[in-house]
Amino acid sequence: MNVYAVVLGIIVVVLLGVSVARVSKVKTKADYLVAGRSLPVYVLVFTLLSSWIGSGSLLGGAENAYKHGFVALWQGAGGWTGLLLIYFIAPRARKFAQYTIPDLLEARYNQTARVLGVIAVLFTYTAITSYQFIGGGDILHLIFPDISAKLGQFIIAGFVIVFTAIAGMSSVAYMDVAIGLLATISLMVALPLLTHIAGGWGAVMTALPASHFRPLGDYTAMQAAELFLPSCLLMLGNQSMYQKFFSAKTAKDAARAVIGWFIGIVILESVIVAIAVVGSAIFPGGEVHDRPREILAYTGMHALPRLLGAIMVGAIFAKVISTANNYLFSPATNLVNDVFVRYMEPDASNKRILIVSRLMVVLLGCWSLWQSVGIQSVLKMSLHAYTIYSAALTPVILAAFFWKRATAAGAVASIAAGTFVTVFWDFSFVHTHLPGVVADRDAIFPALVASLVCLGVVSVLTEKPSEAQLAPFAEAA
Repeated sequence: MNVYAVVLGIIVVVLLGVSVARVSKVKTKADYLVAGRSLPVYVLVFTLLSSWIGSGSLLGGAENAYKHGFVALWQGAGGWTGLLLIYFIAPRARKFAQYTIPDLLEARYNQTARVLGVIAVLFTYTAITSYQFIGGGDILHLIFPDISAKLGQFIIAGFVIVFTAIAGMSSVAYMDVAIGLLATISLMVALPLLTHIAGGWGAVMTALPASHFRPLGDYTAMQAAELFLPSCLLMLGNQSMYQKFFSAKTAKDAARAVIGWFIGIVILESVIVAIAVVGSAIFPGGEVHDRPREILAYTGMHALPRLLGAIMVGAIFAKVISTANNYLFSPATNLVNDVFVRYMEPDASNKRILIVSRLMVVLLGCWSLWQSVGIQSVLKMSLHAYTIYSAALTPVILAAFFWKRATAAGAVASIAAGTFVTVFWDFSFVHTHLPGVVADRDAIFPALVASLVCLGVVSVLTEKPSEAQLAPFAEAA
């Protein structure tokens, strides 16, 4: 019997079991959307870790490491830097304790900011979900060659939609505990063993270009910054993260979870990049050279002992599922809380909200699947998704907590400008009418500059917010 199929089967059954077990706990809107605000620190740590490390790291980051070496860590380092700042935001976010980022935007700014926030989250998070489907489909194809990668995407989408719809945040968070433990242990065990199989670290360095081991590799400082900044800004404004903070028992629990999250993310992302680098030394050519985003799973299957390889591939598969769950659930929450309850049925019963919530998960899952069919590069798609959110929402979210002078008009202008520049930056007229030194840059810099300028200038020129608007965002006691 195929040991890989057995391991994946066990993982699917366990995840389904966790989801079904949590159904009885879900009776209200708060239970479904923020797990009844009851998550303890250890659950928060693993669900935060699992929601961040998905196909963007396991496929996109690993592909970059396979091609260019440790310079790929600049993408991870953006998230690490963001986390250092998040430590000071987490208690304030838990004090605010609503359901979504658009809740925050309306409370601090106005309804227009809320609506624009919903749009930005929908486009960003369904895009992120879509390339999780690609990652899962690639793994299924590696294990079962008769299943094409495209068919695998559809199968993974089905898993994710079912798991996410069943019990909401409660199932997502508790599944992440099992997934986080499995991934952390298997990847950390695999790295030294793979290094030994490659002939030791000296052999790895001899087999690869020297640039693979330099801080900037074969990148310029600007290219490294284009990896760093989108992930840093996405981390700072990440709705999935704030939703986990809203789910914490207390503000102190939210802050403590950030410490564990920081330690876990630095270790795991460093290990992922190191495994991809070692894998590029073991497998410099062949099938994986043409599909480098599969380097982690391919190395697990073809270099490690069979059982350990199966566990590692299963862990990668589970992490992809986990990240897809998180990023699919988050925009579904927006449609339910920020559109359905806010504008359509404010007095809807808990039962009706739960039905609509599950329907939104299904619909958004189908939209994400449709997007996944046309994606060619996971790394490129991840950076594009990060940029939309980073430029449109992160500046106004941070301003809500740290800049009292930020106004509703400034926030609306900022969100609109950041979204507009990101969406249209790659159009041909940009490259035709702007100097090459500007047009050839990634969208993150022009979009972020436009967003910050609009936020600052318009806020200064308009009436400052009231004390009532500022009060919920003050530092938690």
